[in-house]
Amino acid sequence: MAFEDLNEAAIEAELATGEKEETIEEAKANIVVRIARMTLGFAVVILGIIMMPLPGPGALIVAAGLVILSRDVAWADRVLRWMRTKTPGIPEDGKIPMSTIVVSAMIMVAAMLVGWYLKENYDLPIIGSLVVGR
Repeated sequence: MAFEDLNEAAIEAELATGEKEETIEEAKANIVVRIARMTLGFAVVILGIIMMPLPGPGALIVAAGLVILSRDVAWADRVLRWMRTKTPGIPEDGKIPMSTIVVSAMIMVAAMLVGWYLKENYDLPIIGSLVVGR
């Protein structure tokens, strides 16, 4: 009996707050999508938190999880907006200028080319093992 009440309440809430589904079947399908999206978002946030003390992009992974969650969870949207205010170069709306993306990509390609050049022209075992995987 409790599951039926919960199911009915979830459908009513989805019809009231969702994307204005026409039928109950559409509302049920949207509930499944929303739960899956929230599960994925929480998993990504937890993975990012685990990665924080380890070498790697922990904060970036947390931000990606918050982006996934922000569509369905209000506190995730508030935390994401707070993170945007603390990150230099990203405006409040979160839209990164195309020039910033292009310059970042150029720096990444240049760094990869320098690593490849050093590996090919000098016998540097550390760089060689990183590039080739020896």
